[in-house]
Amino acid sequence: MGAKGLSLLSGGLDSQLAVRVLERAGAEVEGICFVTPFFAPDAAKKAAAALGIKLHLIDFTDDEIALVENPPHGFGGAMNPCIDCHATMIRRAGELMERLGYDFVSTGEVMGQRPMSQNKQSLGVVEKSSGLKGRLIRPLSAKLLEPTIPETEGKIDREKLLDISGRSRNRQIELAAELGIVDYPSPAGGCKLTEDGFGRKLRDLMEHEGLKNRRLVELLVVARRFRLPDGTGVLLGRDKTENDILKEADGVGTVVAPVNCPGPTALIPQIKSEADLRLAAELVCAYSRCDRLVGDITVRIGNDSSPVPRPYDRAKFKEFQIC
Repeated sequence: MGAKGLSLLSGGLDSQLAVRVLERAGAEVEGICFVTPFFAPDAAKKAAAALGIKLHLIDFTDDEIALVENPPHGFGGAMNPCIDCHATMIRRAGELMERLGYDFVSTGEVMGQRPMSQNKQSLGVVEKSSGLKGRLIRPLSAKLLEPTIPETEGKIDREKLLDISGRSRNRQIELAAELGIVDYPSPAGGCKLTEDGFGRKLRDLMEHEGLKNRRLVELLVVARRFRLPDGTGVLLGRDKTENDILKEADGVGTVVAPVNCPGPTALIPQIKSEADLRLAAELVCAYSRCDRLVGDITVRIGNDSSPVPRPYDRAKFKEFQIC
């Protein structure tokens, strides 16, 4: 009998190849994708449909927040605790593997492809931290690593696993053509935590409002961010979609929006001072389109409305902008 297992599926090329290589080696594979505000599952869903496999979607938000607050192995180049994140995902996948009675968890990792998180030492740390020693398969680099239990038991044909290493993707691209994988995104990230601008927003939220309010964490993916002199944070919508999202989030803060001209919606999680609140109203006016308006902009703050005197100087807020 062949092995049955779960393969971490981001939707990228390597994660899709891992599934096909395992199938070719005699395994039955289902995908697993961990969903957070920092990583959308769309690509994974699309890949699972193309591969014709079942996809398990797991909410990973609380795990991710805990790791961002306290990453045992530190951060990467931004606010990304990649080693700990990956190990925790694999551990969670291992828990599901045990509940389902499956044989292994696999990933699309390639030795040496990412110098910090996919060198041999880091791969070993992830395996040890996940608690899946002998049950974690990296099919694209398996021949460069110790055989796993499903391989030694003869449930997976080790000879059909691969020995890819390094940063070149030529072998993966050739293999994709061979295995009929034609639709995959570029290898540039996908996780918001690896982006410097997003990291600035996340660090600012940690230092001020904190990460306990899950809705505020989810809102990190939208809006410009400002931190006013007395410590009031302002989320400022950039388009109609973001404005609508901020309006719907009024339960986590105070909504500020122009009444008599087009402009952005702002959300203030915590008002620190009346001076900051007046500045927030000016900020909304500064980003509004009021060229044809005679007189001042009327701004709604919560349930109250009042005019905000001109002038509206967008430049004065640049020093307060986080991202």
